[in-house]
Amino acid sequence: MFDTTPLYRSPFEGHAPGTQAAADGSVGVHVHAGMLSQVTQISTWGSGIDALCQQLHTALGQPVPAHTGQTQATALGLCLRTGPQEFLLVNESGTPTAINTTALLRQHIAADVGSVADLSHARCQISVEGPQCLATLGKLFALDFRAAAFPAGEVKLSGTHHMPCALLRTGPHSFVLYAFSTYAFDTLATLMDAAREYGVRLSR
Repeated sequence: MFDTTPLYRSPFEGHAPGTQAAADGSVGVHVHAGMLSQVTQISTWGSGIDALCQQLHTALGQPVPAHTGQTQATALGLCLRTGPQEFLLVNESGTPTAINTTALLRQHIAADVGSVADLSHARCQISVEGPQCLATLGKLFALDFRAAAFPAGEVKLSGTHHMPCALLRTGPHSFVLYAFSTYAFDTLATLMDAAREYGVRLSR
């Protein structure tokens, strides 16, 4: 008999945790890279968005974000509106939950209304914070990071070096980057390189 137990390998394997201080000994950027326990994409077509929002509202027990870029915390995770007809439901705990989010949502969202896809294998997160995180991210992403243009609780879709990425602002000097697993290793390497002049600490 062959062992059919699935094998999981972190896309960040090879990046050693540690600190690279700036010339003055300071550390201005703190980075944490890890997996996500569950990521579910919910999407539809233009004419189906009203019905999808209604059924997703029922499934989550509260209204969904009304506009692209908005987010809403729910009992099943953080709901991000990543497009006019698309949502991501993200559980950031890093540990599996007892609830199969994809299966639960499929009980509420009919196939003729929208699609529900499990992307847990295809997304991971990189948290960035510290007094120099804005200077670091500003090197990589063509975004307006002023609080008025990018307030806490909003998500922006962008990319760096041809690698797509979604950025969620969680505070004045803190962000979460949702990266494709296939690009995660290089995204983290690029981020660490951009932060090196300010001093950077990586944890896993």
